[in-house]
Amino acid sequence: MNRKQRNTYDAIFAQPIRRNIVWNDVVSLIKAVGGRVTQGDGSRVRFDLNDISLNIHSPHPQKELKKYQVKAVREFLIADGRGLGGLPHERPVQENAGVDL
Repeated sequence: MNRKQRNTYDAIFAQPIRRNIVWNDVVSLIKAVGGRVTQGDGSRVRFDLNDISLNIHSPHPQKELKKYQVKAVREFLIADGRGLGGLPHERPVQENAGVDL
């Protein structure tokens, strides 16, 4: 996974939910973690990762995902074990980062 894909991953798990996540970046992320992306009719897209599938519509005419789409991708990654532990969704915090105790 390259840096841009990791940034997309972090954005998917950010709170509050971001509204600036680009569709093509999510597609790239899914492929990077071993998933398959299948284009259906119209804007329908299917993500497959191991035994988990997500049917979703690609955003149009804009290129950014809506909040419900970000939630769906987040749940998809968690269901596959790539969120909340499978692939850490939070960057490590440095201990005592410039703080005197």
